[in-house]
Amino acid sequence: MAKPDLRIGTRGSLLALQQSGHIRQALEALWPGLRVELQVIKTMGDKITDVPLAKVGGKGLFVKEIEDALLARDVDLAVHSIKDVPALLPEGLEIGVIPRREDPRDVLVTGSGGGLSSLPRGALVGTSSLRRSAQLLRLRPDLKIEALRGNLDTRLKKLKEGLYDGIVLAAAGLHRMGWNDRVSAYLEAQDFVPAIGQGALGIEIRSDDTRVRELLAPLHDEATAVAVRAERSLLRELEGGCQVPIGGHARLMNGLVHLTGLVASLDGRRVFCQTLSGEPETAEMMGRQLGQQLLEAGARQVLEEIYGSTIAES
Repeated sequence: MAKPDLRIGTRGSLLALQQSGHIRQALEALWPGLRVELQVIKTMGDKITDVPLAKVGGKGLFVKEIEDALLARDVDLAVHSIKDVPALLPEGLEIGVIPRREDPRDVLVTGSGGGLSSLPRGALVGTSSLRRSAQLLRLRPDLKIEALRGNLDTRLKKLKEGLYDGIVLAAAGLHRMGWNDRVSAYLEAQDFVPAIGQGALGIEIRSDDTRVRELLAPLHDEATAVAVRAERSLLRELEGGCQVPIGGHARLMNGLVHLTGLVASLDGRRVFCQTLSGEPETAEMMGRQLGQQLLEAGARQVLEEIYGSTIAES
């Protein structure tokens, strides 16, 4: 069998394979004759499914083994959901290309098919995210939130089995799988701030690999990249991860970047949310500025409390 021209490192979940398969098809369509192969790599996040991410290390759990394979030259590129990628990358690696973003919103999926207001008092809602949990409690303090881990299909199965009254997921994953009909309600970004980078893919490559960068270049979407730069700059400023309720969403409208950032306490009672607008070339500076504004408004105390409790537990 002929050796592939490119090897894509990917997680083995249905969604990860769908996302990586989409990039493979796009590359093969762009470059006729190019042979692209998917190489499944099991990450620590895939192995540990019965413990909340906040207790076992957060974002890096879904990318470290794949990044190790990239650095070892076992694979040539990796397709990640940007929201799973830590703010700082290992030396020698970079996000080379960011394709056009899918829907960044969160969605509610319920057994009854109704929205958030339709859930009965004290309803049990499953989510793997402290950000989602805090915002749910801000809107519906009566809800009971329970940690929900597992791949997208596993979470939907648990809802169907009646283990939850509702679950919160990323719209992008359902859309990419063709499961739009599962959505009960979209949670609009201005009221329910998404995760940093939600809905966007990042293609990670070795910094010195100009060949792969050139092959991928036509897949790059600059508008999405600008938005992601602003959001990830905010994340770095807040030094956040899966362990803290931090959200960020940027969009380009009328030539300007509009960046919204959110920091919340775990119980959703203290929420700091602000928006900045500026020129696209200032995206990273905007992220840093908004992060500082949120910290000065009171988010610093909330984050210190959460980081403090996390350190004490470990």
